[in-house]
Amino acid sequence: MTPRTLLLFLLSLFLGTINLFCKKLPFTQKPNIILVITDDQGYGPVGKHGHPWIKTPNLDVLHGQSTRFQSFLVSPTCSPTRAALMSGRHPMKNGITHTILERERMALSTVTLPQVLSKAGYVSGIFGKWHLGDEEPYQPHNRGFDEAFIHGAGGIGQAYKCSCADAPGNKYFNPTIRHNGSFVKTEGYCTDLFFTAGMGWIKKVKDQGKPFFAYITTNAPHGPFIAPPSNTKRFTDLGFSAKTAGFYGMIENIDENMGRLMQKIDDWKLSENTILIFMSDNGMTGGGSGHGKVGTSVNGNPMEAYNANMKGQKGSPDEGGVRVPFFFRWSGKLKGNREIIRIAAHIDLLPTLADIAGIEKLPNGQVGGRSLVPLLKNPKAKWKDRHLFTQVARWKTGSDPTEHMWKSFAVRNQRYRLVGGNLYDMQTDPGQKIDIAKNKPELVKSMRKAYEKFWKEARPLMVNEEAPMSPTRPYHVLHAKQIENGGISNWEAPQL
Repeated sequence: MTPRTLLLFLLSLFLGTINLFCKKLPFTQKPNIILVITDDQGYGPVGKHGHPWIKTPNLDVLHGQSTRFQSFLVSPTCSPTRAALMSGRHPMKNGITHTILERERMALSTVTLPQVLSKAGYVSGIFGKWHLGDEEPYQPHNRGFDEAFIHGAGGIGQAYKCSCADAPGNKYFNPTIRHNGSFVKTEGYCTDLFFTAGMGWIKKVKDQGKPFFAYITTNAPHGPFIAPPSNTKRFTDLGFSAKTAGFYGMIENIDENMGRLMQKIDDWKLSENTILIFMSDNGMTGGGSGHGKVGTSVNGNPMEAYNANMKGQKGSPDEGGVRVPFFFRWSGKLKGNREIIRIAAHIDLLPTLADIAGIEKLPNGQVGGRSLVPLLKNPKAKWKDRHLFTQVARWKTGSDPTEHMWKSFAVRNQRYRLVGGNLYDMQTDPGQKIDIAKNKPELVKSMRKAYEKFWKEARPLMVNEEAPMSPTRPYHVLHAKQIENGGISNWEAPQL
């Protein structure tokens, strides 16, 4: 074999290897991706969604610039949704059936979204909440992220009698953050810090010749409901309780940070080749009083939590527990102010972004979602109906999951939602007020059968059910060890 022939042979092998993973780009270019996800905000607390008190001018602008999914469905609580985003499959198939008790850990066999995107040359960073395992093998810097700036557990300052715990003594102001495996001390309000860190990383990597995936994931507006005084004053002046003012103020602070981010995208001339996604991880909380009323309203009169007239909130299998905003903006390729009526879900994000990035070969047997590219190109594209499944889970550790199979579950297709034994027509009855199960027994039977099939697939993959409780809290142990070996350094905020 001559040197020239050998060179051509090696080149063909190289190109063939690339083609195993990559295909023609559906939008002719490989965009940067910024995914912003808030914690417990839900669908209702957005100005354009009719909220009577909250002002979100920047999200309102994004609403008008975006392709919006009218019914974008996630899980009823935090970790499950995040696992679905990272994997493209139902969270139970990642072993996640809770948010604590070692059952929030995403199975180590799961191939993550940043690992998939890396096949197309992407670099990835996470800024904020991870909540898919605090033990070292589960941490994001070991799951495909090149940059990780996160708190522990499911919220800043949380700690439980298991491995799930944040750095000791943490507060929403000046928190200790884990940055690429080492703890650093910060100054400022948590949401501001996560956006600043994310934007600083984007500024650093934007000119390196590789596309980036930035995952900005706030712990706000999760309780406790603490926001900067500048964001709570308007609500306390109106007569709202401190807790409700905190919840609303946290959301308005998120909106301010979205404005900062959108401005930098423009300043850095990234808007034409950057996808910006905004969403929440589950239905809204009660914003100060659990899952019920939102504290005390104006003039001392109680006001029901505004939830866009949906039934259910966080932790519920009803529509209000799982429907969230999903704004998808790509100024260079997609027209703004479009609404897609087809149901979509968290499991669709990985295959959609992989499709856009030109990745053809997805993790074998893992992905259960669909690429939404056909709908992004044409909101009226032909789209086969399907079933989406909700299971609140959170049963007592040690119990048999199958005993809870028919409790706190729901099945959704384009038109109907089956919740337990009740069936609702979401087209004519979006508030789920009229049970029509007796009128459509065959439909109920078919939806239950689909759910039963899903359960049989998911049950063997619930790998955390018998996991022993960790005797230590990894973040506490690592924090103490770092102090012993030299201390916690101060984080230097990037100049934007």
